[in-house]
Amino acid sequence: MRWPRQADEYGTNLHPASVGSGAVRRLHAEIRWIVNAFREDTAIYSTEGGLGEVHVGIEGSVSSGFASADVRRLARRGSGLLSDGSIRHKAFRLGSTEPPLVTLLKELQGPVVAVTTLALCLTGYHVLLSLECLAFALIIFLVSNRVLSTPHTQTDPSGQPHIRPTPLRVLLEWSTVSALLAFLATALKFTQLFPNRALLTWFIVTPVALLTSNYGTIHLTRWWNSRRGLHRHIIIGATDIGIELAKRVGQESSPGNFLGFFDYRDRQRLPAVAPEQWAGACNDVADFVQRHAVDAIYIALPISTAPRIAELLRELRDTTASIYFVPNLFAFDLVQPRCMEIHGIPALAVCETPHRGMSGLRKRAIDMVLAVMALLLFGPLMLIVGAAVKWSSPGPVLFRQRRYGLNGEEIFVYKFRTMVVCEDGAIVTQATRDDQRITPLGRFMRRTSLDELPQILNVLEGKMSFVGPRPHAVAHNEQYRKLISGYMIRHKVRPGITGWAQVNGLRGETDTVEKMRDRIQYDIDYMNNWSILLDLKILVRTILVVLRGDRAY
Repeated sequence: MRWPRQADEYGTNLHPASVGSGAVRRLHAEIRWIVNAFREDTAIYSTEGGLGEVHVGIEGSVSSGFASADVRRLARRGSGLLSDGSIRHKAFRLGSTEPPLVTLLKELQGPVVAVTTLALCLTGYHVLLSLECLAFALIIFLVSNRVLSTPHTQTDPSGQPHIRPTPLRVLLEWSTVSALLAFLATALKFTQLFPNRALLTWFIVTPVALLTSNYGTIHLTRWWNSRRGLHRHIIIGATDIGIELAKRVGQESSPGNFLGFFDYRDRQRLPAVAPEQWAGACNDVADFVQRHAVDAIYIALPISTAPRIAELLRELRDTTASIYFVPNLFAFDLVQPRCMEIHGIPALAVCETPHRGMSGLRKRAIDMVLAVMALLLFGPLMLIVGAAVKWSSPGPVLFRQRRYGLNGEEIFVYKFRTMVVCEDGAIVTQATRDDQRITPLGRFMRRTSLDELPQILNVLEGKMSFVGPRPHAVAHNEQYRKLISGYMIRHKVRPGITGWAQVNGLRGETDTVEKMRDRIQYDIDYMNNWSILLDLKILVRTILVVLRGDRAY
């Protein structure tokens, strides 16, 4: 005869034969000991064995099918776990799929090339290597390791790979290394050990050697990857992002062996998938992976199918394949998208400024240098123009107008006054061709952009940049932000004296919403593709546009 089981207040099943006052007290004492042992941890521990299972939570609920000795033994074992599966005990890390040796080669390539070229130059000039030379070589290695970029390939929006860093970036980075080393060599009196000709030769030869070694490293790593054998992979989800992933992986020099797509939909509903690329339904993925020894699995299912993705992950835990989740983030209207971690939690920036971190420092440093140079160069001209404005018509020399700056904050933008009025209210009428409000001198200044010169002071203040979206009057901002979606995104960066829209024919009056929408699209395009090289390109094209006097009135 089987005795019915009872449950105590903790939910523990008790056999009637053991429901004696002493047995119950001992069992309760053991349970309380376990609960107290785990109460300091906020996580839930789970230990599985052949006899039963123990689950302990912060509220102290315990269910046990073990004998007391087994419970205590497993409790001690569980208390040593480093992570319990909760989000509070997990961290996100940006990683790489490269083999360790390839990563080591890329990391050491730049510093090793810099030191090797120095040794060759010194040998060529018959300099005996000494302990001081080794010390200087160590300094070169450490400085180069911190400044020089590792060679890699970057895929552009069209899917074409390009080798990075670019020759211009290599030259800029090596110039920085050279300046630092020249300072250190002078301060530590290393220059007395080496002939000037040897150092000059080294400074000239090294960037060429770096460019050559960058290309050589990329091709060597490709050859290394191809020698490792075919990389067998599948894609779960014949979505747009999955099909694009298969296309880009297939463009690699060693693409591996693509075994096909899996999807929850029928093959007939996937016309974009070629018959030879169809591998089967998602129900058969786990068996397929085991039978074909798949190395990598890319899950390209929509984010909305999270329950199915979780089910797939449970089924694939019995395999040794690497699993990657590839969400279709391109379906969103992204601005400067990037992956990052915030205190160990993965995050995707969907609308961000390009001027974070060192990018912002470089942008600001270049603005300051250009502003000082521009003041020295155009300072006398600005005084002459200011006197001419004062003499030609009554009113202030400088026109101060409220506009939106970085993050939508109101700033005052300076310009030489070109009109007989100084509008800065709720309604601001844009300048038009043959506008009667414009003075004769003002018409010349607007055509030659001389009226914009005082904005150099805005750049020095940190309110503007030389290149960025052109600021509009506050009244125009409030008008167009209601008519154009994403209008305020352009204020994620400092406004500029010139911009990408202006050098592409969108300079002057915007008398229709369509013209303003085109200008905003160019501003956002500038933010998405920003680089120091793009800023320099815009500055050069601005000079050409000003000389032609296009659409300025």
